[in-house]
Amino acid sequence: MSGLRAHVVVERPRFLVDVEIDADAGETVAVMGPSGAGKSTLLEALAGLVPLDGGEIAVAGRTVERAAVPRVRTPPMQRGVVLLGQDPRLFPHLSARENVAFGPRASGVPAAQARAEADAWLERVGLGGTGSRMPRELSGGEQQRVAIARALSASPRVVLLDEPLVALDPVTASAIRGMLREQLAGTTTVAVTHDADDAVALAERLFVIEAGTVVQSGGVREVLRAPASAFVASIADMNRMPGVAARGVWRGAAGQVLTSTDAASTALAAGDGVGLAAVFRPGDVRIVGAAGDNAWSATVVGVEPTLSGARVRTTAGAVDVRGMSLSAGETVWLQVDPSRVRFVAVPATSG
Repeated sequence: MSGLRAHVVVERPRFLVDVEIDADAGETVAVMGPSGAGKSTLLEALAGLVPLDGGEIAVAGRTVERAAVPRVRTPPMQRGVVLLGQDPRLFPHLSARENVAFGPRASGVPAAQARAEADAWLERVGLGGTGSRMPRELSGGEQQRVAIARALSASPRVVLLDEPLVALDPVTASAIRGMLREQLAGTTTVAVTHDADDAVALAERLFVIEAGTVVQSGGVREVLRAPASAFVASIADMNRMPGVAARGVWRGAAGQVLTSTDAASTALAAGDGVGLAAVFRPGDVRIVGAAGDNAWSATVVGVEPTLSGARVRTTAGAVDVRGMSLSAGETVWLQVDPSRVRFVAVPATSG
């Protein structure tokens, strides 16, 4: 049976969330977007915590909610959907074992069997032998592992992840990310994240939501390689400068002129006025002393220290530097190797 098919329409005070999303049975899809874009609203609607103002949600081929007549609204506990968020929300008065056994017991599984299955799940998430410990006796990472075991022990048809790793330190998050990848195999999953590493590690496809709508979707790596908006470029750690093809070269809004040796740059020959964005990494940019091929002037906006030097933010892209002292307001010349530049189409509504 199909995994998840949804058209979620929810009216919010500042904008309308209108998102179509799908995931095949056993597939994991990632959802990314800036804060306030509607990601959490999407998950809450899929979980049945927020009613639809329009659209329809189907889980494993069964319509669990429909806004149109004949109206359908299945209670959250009967959808076969579990939502796992940043806060593990374990029952503080129950042991790790009883927390994990709660779902199966609520569905009628005998207590002894549910507890045995809970111990097996704790073993699978790397917490074997901790069943008798209380939540207050567990670290934050251990609590999140218990929460994951509790969610999966209920045999959900769809798992919704709302940035469950964001509150964890990098080492713990990396370990749990790997565990999630293993344990979610074969389970239809929608994972909301701000971290491109999570999207690449967990998902096959990526949906990007901005201001309540999907602005880009496709394979995770394909989306990150060809960012359709400034937000996608930022999470992919790319510079993205909108412009147009003109007489075989690319011209940016601030007068930049760039060429590329990338095969995709044949788009430059499509004709004058074709909207394209120049895409390249900050690490591929150099600060030079004067104008030249594939070089442009910019004003320094700010300088952020990094482990290897500094990230210089300018009015026309970012550049990574080492051993160079720059201050806001300075004018610099930036240059990028043509072999490092790619040009991607600019959506009609994008800049």
